[in-house]
This record gives sequence, C-alpha cells and structure tokens, in this order.
Amino acid sequence: MLNIAVLVSGGGTNLQALIDAQNRGEIKNGKIKCVISSKEGAYALERAEKNGIDTMVIPRCEFEDIHSYTRAITDALIESKADLVVYAGFMTILDSQIVEAFEGKMMNVHPALIPSFCGKGFYGLHVHEAVLESGVKLTGATVHFVTEDCDAGPIIAQKAISVNNDDTPETLQKRVMEQCEWIILPKAVSLFCEGRIKIIGNKTEII
Repeated sequence: MLNIAVLVSGGGTNLQALIDAQNRGEIKNGKIKCVISSKEGAYALERAEKNGIDTMVIPRCEFEDIHSYTRAITDALIESKADLVVYAGFMTILDSQIVEAFEGKMMNVHPALIPSFCGKGFYGLHVHEAVLESGVKLTGATVHFVTEDCDAGPIIAQKAISVNNDDTPETLQKRVMEQCEWIILPKAVSLFCEGRIKIIGNKTEII
C-alpha cells in the first residue's frame, strides 16, 4: 500500500475528489496519508481532518525564499514516507530540490489541455479567462508528472469538454472541475499506485 501525500493551498475540491474516490475503493494500492497546506485556515485541512487524515501547515509566508520553503516541504514529505506527492490546488512553484527527491513521484492536475494555456501565470480563473478569450471550442484538464519546468512534465491523462457560447470563467471552471479534474485525477493516482504508469522520456505509457 503506497503512501499518498497531497499538497494544497485552498478549498481542496480536488482533495475531496481523491477522498471520495478512496472511500469508494477506487484508488487501488494507495492511501492518502497526509495533507500539507501552504496556508493556515485552508478549508482543505478541514476536509482531511473529517476523514481522519493527518494534516500539516507549512506557511509560505514564514520563509524568506523559495529555496528554504522547498526544503521544508521536501523534508516533511520525506518524513511522512510519501511514495506519491499530489499537487491539488497547491499555489507555490517549488524549486529543483523536491524534483530531485521525488522524481517521477509527483503529479499535478492543471485546468486546461496542456500544452495550451499552461505555464507560469496560468492558474485558477486566469486559465479559463484565457480559454474564453482565445475562442477555442474545447478545453479540459490534464494530469501530468511534475518536473522543474512548470506544467511541462509527462502527461498521464487528459479529458476534454466543449466550451459553450454562454460560458463565463466561473461556469467554465466549475464544469472543468466536475467533468474533468475530479474524474481523471483519482484515476491517475490509482494507476500510479498500481504501478501501471511507465515514463518514457517526456511521455507516459499506461500498462
């Protein structure tokens, strides 16, 4: 049984999707062991505590630079014996220390179809605003492995939905979460825990 650690910063809707999937028995050979938040008072912490999951707060504001903050997060993950680290609405870009410590063992969910609408500055509603401004007819979500380059790691899973003419950034965000993110993230986590993801260069093969 692999230990899963989840990094969060806010409400924890993707964390809840993982918890719900776990409670339904859909995450094979893995269990969420701890949730680490970059902010005090994040509702994600309450979600974890309600389900008997250990929590920890490592506030970004208490560290003078990203190097020392990354070290603290990395040390906490090593101490928790994490086999898989999941970024679920974690709003801080960490440096290479964590990639070196957990190479091929970290995944992130992004609210767009990478390689479109991704990279530095593309997060939250900013992604959906850019999608609507571009006029594309499809959007969705991507689960990928975390590397040193933002949103550039090997893609594990993607799911698309149509962009509606009457969509706002808020309605689009809600549909992408409900119809894409909450579906593919638990599946990707289960595939990892089952040992069914093979990384080949910057691509993945599902075994």
